[in-house]
Amino acid sequence: MLQTFVIKIGSNVITQNTGIPDFDRIASLCHQVATLKSQGKKIVLVTSGAVAFGRQNIALPEKTNPVLKKQIWAANGQIALIHTYKEIFAGLGHSIAQILVTKEDFRDRKHYLNMKNCMEGLLSQGIIPVINENDTVAITELMFTDNDELAGLSAAMVNADTLILLTNVDGIYDGPPEQEGSAIIQKVDESNQDLGNYIQAGKSSFGRGGMLTKLNMAKKSANLGIKVFIANGKKANILQHIVEGKALCTYFEPATIKHSPKKWLAHGEQYFKGELKINNGAKNALFSKKISSLLPVGVVDVSGDFEKGDIVRLIDEGGIPIGLGRAAYGSKSLKEKIGLKYQKPIVHYDYLYLYQ
Repeated sequence: MLQTFVIKIGSNVITQNTGIPDFDRIASLCHQVATLKSQGKKIVLVTSGAVAFGRQNIALPEKTNPVLKKQIWAANGQIALIHTYKEIFAGLGHSIAQILVTKEDFRDRKHYLNMKNCMEGLLSQGIIPVINENDTVAITELMFTDNDELAGLSAAMVNADTLILLTNVDGIYDGPPEQEGSAIIQKVDESNQDLGNYIQAGKSSFGRGGMLTKLNMAKKSANLGIKVFIANGKKANILQHIVEGKALCTYFEPATIKHSPKKWLAHGEQYFKGELKINNGAKNALFSKKISSLLPVGVVDVSGDFEKGDIVRLIDEGGIPIGLGRAAYGSKSLKEKIGLKYQKPIVHYDYLYLYQ
């Protein structure tokens, strides 16, 4: 079975310190991707850089609205960014396809599956999907935290084996990277997942996210059964070194592989349309080793307005979130069934994702 890699390339990887696009680095990464494809791997690229490319091309007045400024730079820069990838990959004998998305594209299960089918169709034909956020139409509430989140969603969507997050540092350190004595945390598993205290809040010069968002996305993806690497995309042959186990980077050990619907739900924390408060008996049943669905008899309260097929969040009697599920019927119908026995599940086990 062919392995599928999702590789996220950050803005700081493909731009110089001044913000000028680093075409040599982009070419190097494309050559590395071509090598992986020659080894039989399927590749999905999630790339940042459109705004940085646009900023290079168009000078805007300082007083321009920040959102509008970003939209203009993204609209212009995306052309140059995708053209760069197209020309380099064409020279290496590979075709690419551009996919621009917003969070809205991941909310609806039917829409999600249509996008998934398109991606899998491209991969089956040896075409490299190049994905980026559609910054020209995304507004604040529909924006991804950064492209690390988009990469995690994409890896779950295509059932990827491996997710590689390329940044401009070697991985997660046990202290400030610039501080003498700080060392790379080379492996993260269940015994040492709480690394938040090591990471300083901050954002990259030309991107929107920081190491904390990379950590959270890496942990979530690893929990779904995906191998995750955070590595330095500016290092020579970094992708091949990761594959060969020679790279100095941070590796997240994967848990048991989750089924595809659960992978979709795992990233639904910001998409849910309502909440179901469940009693302790239902909570214990869901977290037991026995496979259990959520029945209306275990629901004590319903909030929000949702329809059949929408994502709902589950909370316990103390109000603590415990998971996400796909509603088998709408809020109006459920309110009539709260506490009743002998009803069909409101959330079937196959469409239930519980937090650790």
